Amino acid sequence: MDNFFSIITVVLNAREDLAKTIQSLKEQSFKKFEYIVIDGNSTDGSKELIERNKDFISNYLIENDNGIYDAMNKGLKISKGKYVGFINAGDKYTPNALNIIHKYLKSNNEVDFIFGTVKKKILKHGFKKNRIFWNFDFYTSHSSGFFINSESQRKLGFYNTEYKISADYDLFYRMIVKEKMKGISTLKDELIGIFKSGTSYSSKFTFIEHLFEETTIRKKNGQNIIIIFLVFLIHFFKNIKKIKNENRFRLIGKGINLIFRKN
Repeated sequence: MDNFFSIITVVLNAREDLAKTIQSLKEQSFKKFEYIVIDGNSTDGSKELIERNKDFISNYLIENDNGIYDAMNKGLKISKGKYVGFINAGDKYTPNALNIIHKYLKSNNEVDFIFGTVKKKILKHGFKKNRIFWNFDFYTSHSSGFFINSESQRKLGFYNTEYKISADYDLFYRMIVKEKMKGISTLKDELIGIFKSGTSYSSKFTFIEHLFEETTIRKKNGQNIIIIFLVFLIHFFKNIKKIKNENRFRLIGKGINLIFRKN
């Protein structure tokens, strides 16, 4: 295992964004990493960009996939580094990002994962372990800020492609609650990633779609039913202005049925 990091980008029709991400990786002060790109058969020139950078890109796949988490799993299957990180097309690492993470992991080699500080309008720092049960600002960022030991990743398994929006939350729940893996954070002022401004993948889904999928994840992972119900209600009423053109009482009933019915 020659490379300390495997850095993976999944992309579909985002050539200009991918170019920015590639450039940020070329500018890294720490060079001991492989870079993997998984392209879902783009038609906008992304494939040609990948081909032009094949001397820098360690490995790539260009083929149809079954969604973002299927593509991410493909990247994991071919990764060879000691630690794995994802960075979305359009997001960027700061030039010293991998060097910062490397120093933490070398001096804390017993940890399974690390979260670094990222900028998404504001600085988002670290993770709050106990909030995994509530999913209120548990982590800074799945992409850009998160790195996991490849052995720990194999123990966890792949992203559950049954989930189209929040398979990362499912993986983090299993990581923290079921496997009790150990993690650390960088210092708040050690910025490692900058998010692309604008529309993200998850923002393509409605609040209700997010809420129902995350409720399903909590239930299937064995969280206490009463806590699931309370979290559902808190999220529902906290974000009630986002629920438009739908019968709110019907949605609450649908949520209750989802939570309390026997599988």
